[in-house]
Amino acid sequence: MCLAVPMTVVELTPDGGGVVELEGVRRSVRLDLLDDPQVGDVVIVHAGFAIETLDAAEAEARMALFARLAATYERELGGPVTLAAPPSRDGEG
Repeated sequence: MCLAVPMTVVELTPDGGGVVELEGVRRSVRLDLLDDPQVGDVVIVHAGFAIETLDAAEAEARMALFARLAATYERELGGPVTLAAPPSRDGEG
């Protein structure tokens, strides 16, 4: 299962891509699908593409939702879970 994850744009690259970050984890993504992406924007990332830019209120609400999801996984799995890469039940990330 894949989830679209909210991440913050930390770098723009000349080729239409950029670097996004969540919990210290950075990923290179394509930004071509967005209108005028900027450093500091919170974007929804899916399969290596930023597909939507969120306003501040929506970004905060979605991050809170993901934090609750991580807490649920932590209770079920008995160990720490990060929002950037929650582990699978079989332990293979």
